[in-house]
Amino acid sequence: MTGLRYLSLLLLLTASTSVLASVLTTKHNLSATGPGTVRANQESQVCIFCHTPHRAAASSPLWNRLNPGSTYTPYNSSTANASIGQPTGASILCLSCHDGTIALGKVLSRDTDISMRGGVTTMPTGSTRLGTDLSDDHPVSFNYTSTLANQRNGELVQPATLTGAVKLDGSGRMQCTTCHDPHDNTNGKFLVMSAVRGDLCETCHLKTGWSQTPHNNSTRGWDGSSTDPWPNTTWTTVRDNACQNCHNPHNAGSAERLLNYAVEEANCTACHNGHVATENIAAEFNKSSVHPLDRRTGVHDPSEPAVVNNRHVECYDCHDPHAAKAGGGTPAGPLTNVRGVTRTGAAVKPITREYQLCFRCHGDSTGKPASPTPRVFSNTNVRQEFDTSQPSYHPVVGTGRNANVPSLTGGLSTSSIIDCTDCHNNNNGPNAGGSGPNGPHGSNFPQLLERQYLKSDPTPESSSAYALCYKCHNRSSILGNQSFPRHNFHITGAGGMGGGGGGGMGGGLSTPCNVCHDPHGSGFARLINFDTSVVSPSGSGRREFISNGTFAGSCYLTCHGRNHDPCSYSNGSASCGMMGGGGGGGGGGGGM
Repeated sequence: MTGLRYLSLLLLLTASTSVLASVLTTKHNLSATGPGTVRANQESQVCIFCHTPHRAAASSPLWNRLNPGSTYTPYNSSTANASIGQPTGASILCLSCHDGTIALGKVLSRDTDISMRGGVTTMPTGSTRLGTDLSDDHPVSFNYTSTLANQRNGELVQPATLTGAVKLDGSGRMQCTTCHDPHDNTNGKFLVMSAVRGDLCETCHLKTGWSQTPHNNSTRGWDGSSTDPWPNTTWTTVRDNACQNCHNPHNAGSAERLLNYAVEEANCTACHNGHVATENIAAEFNKSSVHPLDRRTGVHDPSEPAVVNNRHVECYDCHDPHAAKAGGGTPAGPLTNVRGVTRTGAAVKPITREYQLCFRCHGDSTGKPASPTPRVFSNTNVRQEFDTSQPSYHPVVGTGRNANVPSLTGGLSTSSIIDCTDCHNNNNGPNAGGSGPNGPHGSNFPQLLERQYLKSDPTPESSSAYALCYKCHNRSSILGNQSFPRHNFHITGAGGMGGGGGGGMGGGLSTPCNVCHDPHGSGFARLINFDTSVVSPSGSGRREFISNGTFAGSCYLTCHGRNHDPCSYSNGSASCGMMGGGGGGGGGGGGM
């Protein structure tokens, strides 16, 4: 039997002289003449560290090393469909060196260990020493079947196609040797083919949208400032690094999904900090109002429900890095292939409207903070606030109810639809006339607002104080009382209101828009939803707004000590039935 083994090995080496020639120039040549820093003191044989014609292990091919006998922690992920257990086959052979538990010079054909230079025994600490915890390494020794490929909805190739450099073992399993050839280092890291531009990864993985994303196509490089985002110094563009912009197949920083960094957002900001990508997204999160990426770590999971109840936010909650691309549109560009929640609360992927993404966290999710403004109709569920069955709402989910809005500007009409990012966006982004990146990453205004919207009562009226409102509603129209005869009075405090038998009321108190209007939606018409910290019930105990038709309505409330019980307006005029305080008479600073 030993003679047959020897003959087999001789025939193998004779038929594969190129293999022997290749391994001689690699780090796997552990003989005394090997080119690496880890090599023997005197041993001249090259193949002996892995193979022997005599006293070989039962494992093929004529294996000269012990089975490590270790219990390994395999890769585990909520998004893995494969059943991943203990390493087998070629993988366990590789691990007999690379897990670092057995001396490199301990071979079956020798009674004593081969002495290694510098007193080295086991695999030195570094990227090639994988240890027994394989949870941060690409999974191996699992059955790669058609069923598995079908479970990934086309994002894994069928095993029958793996007939080239990338192959499964004889049992149809993915092993270390699927990606690595231990005898040939032509492609670096003993890879069976080049990994540049994701070629190796894409032999098996076909991510939806990947062919169109800049993460696959961009030729941008690192500008040399800050930290080099790429471990492979020979790949100098985003396109070259491709998958490895974010992923590391061995000793990954984050075990699940093999990300480069344990802190989720760091995998994005490594490039999106102005030193690779054009826009410095990372800097936006230093502003006073942000989506708080840094509050939670290790919570996000791609398999979590569409409605996010374990509240957190990461870049991946809003962007699919395998499909995101430049450009606008709804929901194209950066929001390509993301999931969300519809107006009815159903999960959807991909989204068809931007608001569906926002509803994941700001709709039915639990544990949301209280509204920044206490209101008559208090609701922290934004999906319900924009419900088109309500008396009024900003036209995000559907067109608004009010057919007469004379103040609309900027090409808007009562049939227009707006997006959440028309209000919630970068204060220095292109929509605000700035040069910063678009999107609700960060803003210097509260609630991630694109423009200033002051809410403190009182607030002197100006174009900047209510810049957000005046983006869509013409300031001259509002101050000119085109839709409500006392807009100017309430907002600026100028003038007075002539009495209608109910006495007089002096100048106003520069009441901000937010005291009367809810920018999302309301149980009252005209987006009326009073700030209850300013507006209290009327003398008769009522705090409500009644719509009486086009440009007509009645308010029941007490505001700034003045009792509206009610104050009504119609046809460009207004009057109050019961009032407290204020000066008499009309005109100028007179009454109402």
